[in-house]
Amino acid sequence: MASLSTWLRYIVHKIEYSISLSSKNYQIGQITDKQVNENVWKNVFQGKLTYVHFNKGEEMAPTVSGQGGSLLVRRLPTADPKKVFVGDVVALKDPQNPDNCIVRRLAAVEGDEMVSTDEKDEPFVLENDQCWVVSDNESLSPKVLEAADSRLFGPVPMSDILGRVIYCLRSSVDHGPIRNSETAMQKDSPVLAVELDIDELARSPKT
Repeated sequence: MASLSTWLRYIVHKIEYSISLSSKNYQIGQITDKQVNENVWKNVFQGKLTYVHFNKGEEMAPTVSGQGGSLLVRRLPTADPKKVFVGDVVALKDPQNPDNCIVRRLAAVEGDEMVSTDEKDEPFVLENDQCWVVSDNESLSPKVLEAADSRLFGPVPMSDILGRVIYCLRSSVDHGPIRNSETAMQKDSPVLAVELDIDELARSPKT
């Protein structure tokens, strides 16, 4: 059971998320100014900071089994270098099929210089809102279309990041927290302590 200090940190995270989400929805016209406060408190008392996503494929092995794993993903109302960090495993829109979601590791963010191991490729700097994502499975090659990551499809918008993966259930005896950046793991620890439900992960659809 989570301690009182953990619950307090968790509540602070919920309030911050609720304010950010309501502000975002107001800015894009989904809610009126009169609905902002109502939405903030509704999310605080009824919403969750995580959702479950099933991921399958060899790209993220061994972090996520090639045969699939149920992932606990922390929601991010907006993704920027102050909220998601290099080294984090993230869920994002598939650049090749935006209706789908893929899971990759964040390798670089806006302002970072990208230098290829191929001398024929010119170095470049990631522009505003751009990031670089890679697969964990080093045995896969983008040159033969095995690894679908930024080495194949290039930089992706930070705004396409939907959340940070914080826990993986591969089987009933093989599960645990995802190794993200130290900053992210500290921020996510109260969320994981309060919202992790192994039974819910096990019951989640495997599709």
